[in-house]
Amino acid sequence: MIRDPETLEALLDSVRRFVRERLVPAENEVAETDEIPEAIVQEMRELGLFGLTIPEQFGGLELTMEEEVHVLLELCQTSPAFRSVIGTTVGIGSQGILMDGTDAQKAEWLPRLATGEVIASFALTEPEAGSDAASLRTTAVKQGDHYLVNGTKRFITNAPHAGMFTLMARTNPADKGAGGVSSFIVDAKSPGISFGKYDKKMGQRGAHTCDVIFDNVKVPAANLIGLQEGQGFKTAMKVLEKGRIHIAAVAVGCAKRILRDALQYSLERKQFGQAICDFQLVQAMLADSQAELYAAECMTIDAARRRDAGQNVSTEASSAKMFATEMCGRVADRAVQILGGSGYMAEYGIERFYRDVRLFRLYEGTTQIQQIIIARNMVRDAKAAA
Repeated sequence: MIRDPETLEALLDSVRRFVRERLVPAENEVAETDEIPEAIVQEMRELGLFGLTIPEQFGGLELTMEEEVHVLLELCQTSPAFRSVIGTTVGIGSQGILMDGTDAQKAEWLPRLATGEVIASFALTEPEAGSDAASLRTTAVKQGDHYLVNGTKRFITNAPHAGMFTLMARTNPADKGAGGVSSFIVDAKSPGISFGKYDKKMGQRGAHTCDVIFDNVKVPAANLIGLQEGQGFKTAMKVLEKGRIHIAAVAVGCAKRILRDALQYSLERKQFGQAICDFQLVQAMLADSQAELYAAECMTIDAARRRDAGQNVSTEASSAKMFATEMCGRVADRAVQILGGSGYMAEYGIERFYRDVRLFRLYEGTTQIQQIIIARNMVRDAKAAA
């Protein structure tokens, strides 16, 4: 469902040039400083990257899922930290408002998100509630025209830079399951919000996460997404389902870059008087990587097209996310092997990608959670057909 191929190709050309001329040259600086230069973030705003998925009426580009995938395939052929700058606004931070928010909520927040004036963050995970999102403990107690929010969120991407949070909190303490959870728009400047130290992570330097502590934070009742209690878990699941296709595309884009670098090295590196790309065991690693990459790309585009067509893509989204992220890890591992000792050295960048892409198998639901979703859907469908 690519609506205008010429317009999309123009956007993709701009993204390719941006990646090649601005992002790739800045990779080492970001890895060393753990900061993405503000000039680059501003260029992302000017390119419209913060508004990729936001409707045109609110100042965004309103890309279809398939168009979004194609942009990510280009944007992610560099350090994943750059994509992370826009990722929560394009995806999980804004989509709850877009999918289930009221007209007034959309009008207030989406235009500022589209321009990158406000960065959105998705506050779901807690110290004792990760993949089991329904067990979260953060509470939102109704008091007149506002809710009083208390709790701690953990590993929240872009939290230190966020202007707003899409927050999941329990509004019905009597309902210990998903039905007691509601979703809120929370202004990050609200009194009572504090932040933990930046998390020290295995990889993805430049992409910042930290704890967010809510201590008697007053949230206007008008900021309850959709003005309906008990719908938060459903909103989160819809947001995450779309996000899984997004992350699958991210993994494919990164794998393209990693494999290209490994191939180039194999063409240049000589052993026993010939380029190592001529050795059959190196060729086997290259071939396996290319075949898996092709399969993951096809799965991701197919899932995106099905979603654009209005189909239920729970199984396809989880399948694409699971396969693409696992594939990316295998490609990175083979790339280190192809480069040998050089692959273990920081100057070649492959060891950085090896660490960076490990996270893909964890967020938006771990590989194991995807397995559960896929299997449950299979069993449900089989029983329904019986």
